[in-house]
Amino acid sequence: MTEASGPRRLLFVSTSSGEDSVAAEIIRRLPEGFIVEAYAAVGEGTAYHGLCPLVGPRAQMPRWRRPRFSVPHDFGLNNVRAFWPGVQFLRRVRRSYDRVVVVGDVAALAGCWAAGIRDVIYLDLHRTGHARPYTAVERQLIGHTVALTFCRHEELAASLRADGHQARSVGNVLMDCVPYGDYDAMARRTQPTAVTLLPGSRAGNSESFALQMDALRALPPQDLPDIFLAVAGSVSIDDLAKAARLHRSGLLTGQSGDLSTLRDERLTVHMARGSALGNLIEASDIVLSQADTATVQAIGLGRPVINFRSFRDRGARYRDEQGLFGIARIVTLPEVGSVSQALRVLIANPEERARIGAIARERVGGAGAIREVVEGIVA
Repeated sequence: MTEASGPRRLLFVSTSSGEDSVAAEIIRRLPEGFIVEAYAAVGEGTAYHGLCPLVGPRAQMPRWRRPRFSVPHDFGLNNVRAFWPGVQFLRRVRRSYDRVVVVGDVAALAGCWAAGIRDVIYLDLHRTGHARPYTAVERQLIGHTVALTFCRHEELAASLRADGHQARSVGNVLMDCVPYGDYDAMARRTQPTAVTLLPGSRAGNSESFALQMDALRALPPQDLPDIFLAVAGSVSIDDLAKAARLHRSGLLTGQSGDLSTLRDERLTVHMARGSALGNLIEASDIVLSQADTATVQAIGLGRPVINFRSFRDRGARYRDEQGLFGIARIVTLPEVGSVSQALRVLIANPEERARIGAIARERVGGAGAIREVVEGIVA
């Protein structure tokens, strides 16, 4: 770490578009006196654009949830061959910063550990504390690499403190980071119900989107909702359209979040940038999501989420999340009929949607946690 006087230099490390957006919101709230750079290990790092410089090598997807812990995959660089350039970069710059801030899960810490970086500030976005504690290996990794950990649950923080590590329970910082942009979703509403599709930003998103669209096609005409699609910055619209047998059409409105529409003979999909995610969710009644961060945010905003389990989902994390979400995340088979049936039930039952929505808000909690995270970084 640097020891020179002057502005403090920070490096933020994140490994998915959702984690990028959280780190970017923290950076926006930092006081003056910091020089900040970001290492977005996967994707384009669009959340950081116009906010701070991007550094380091980046890989394009996939970093979909792995079935088991894997440093190369979970750190976000696809495989061993691609993992090492990231470690080598971190090793080269480890003395260039006063502090490294890791936003994500423990796998990202492995890259810092391998690069010889210590005294990290770590914001654990994913471990909920509802089904699984930190493993012995994870606690050792945190102990060797981290100066201060921010957890989502007091039991997680307490387990680290019992090992002699500094840890705080701050709640769900994701709800401080729901992005809102220049996009009027309500003005596009024409049907009694609306759904937002979140196919995710990682490998498999085109296939997920195609399945979501086929589930909508399977609905009776009278049940068809308005359809919105949140497009993460690194996602190819052309790939989505091809997979779902749609074509791009329509004129842009001039709203900066507008990405026009995708259509077929029956359906119109209104597309917006991921930076307008909050606009889409609040204008919708139901969310179909294969995303990570955005799923939590949709549930926290009181919307029932339909999600199908994939072979890529890591079982332990999935069970941990489900322990938190409960009925707010309706899990189906990765089949058109299963997803479509779940949609039909929710579309036909506004009272059930409202009941689930109330439970969802209570489970995830509201905004406010980010203030303590910023204070911990500044201290």
